[in-house]
Amino acid sequence: MSLPARTRFSLFAQREVGRLWSVVWVPASIFVLSVIMRYRIRDVRDLRRRFRTLVKETDKPIVICPNHLTMVDSALVTWALGGPWWLVFHYRWVPWNLPEYHNFASVWVSRAAAWATKCIPIVRGGERNQVSKVLKRIQHVVSRGDTAIIFAEGGRSRTGRIQMETIAHGMGRIINSIPDCHALCVYLRGDRQDRWSTIPKRGDSFYVDFEFFRPESENSGMRRSRDFAMQIADRLVQLEEKYFARQATA
Repeated sequence: MSLPARTRFSLFAQREVGRLWSVVWVPASIFVLSVIMRYRIRDVRDLRRRFRTLVKETDKPIVICPNHLTMVDSALVTWALGGPWWLVFHYRWVPWNLPEYHNFASVWVSRAAAWATKCIPIVRGGERNQVSKVLKRIQHVVSRGDTAIIFAEGGRSRTGRIQMETIAHGMGRIINSIPDCHALCVYLRGDRQDRWSTIPKRGDSFYVDFEFFRPESENSGMRRSRDFAMQIADRLVQLEEKYFARQATA
């Protein structure tokens, strides 16, 4: 998991520049979500209270593993777990992201914005050695106290439900590579979100729930990583079933 000194310094510089500018870009991002798009998080106070109690009580490395329906899911999850000023003053909980390169970093303006907001672009389906370099960067920052968002599914769900056949084993690989790393499984869904989309409908409100656990496996190597990924997917399916059960009785 060791990285060249130049890469470690680059990640440090990226983090610190983002932290200095977080007083601008974090509130601005949440302003867009809450005021421009008029999104709302249901039961947000209780949700954030649960999350803050969790992070106070554990010093374990954490990877956030949400389901995936829209291109702004990572921003919505981050906002749901922490208000703008709490995130500015607890910058380690602003997670690193792995946006798809061609969607978010193919031109210099979006690439610069991604760099300043703790993003490490990845080419989905790219060359194995390039993907491995990105995963090693994420392993490095998480092992040193930050967190990262790794979507459980390889892309946005086309059915609107978690698809076990598209589960990304990369998240299992990352968690497996970091001693005692835990998964924070987050289920996010807009009340008006029937299937996948680019962004949620304006004025939508969101149900969010999470479960925190340490995956376990008696296997080693790639089998262990796959076991971890499937356990995370199973927890997300349970959270999804809980959501739909509540909707049925509402």
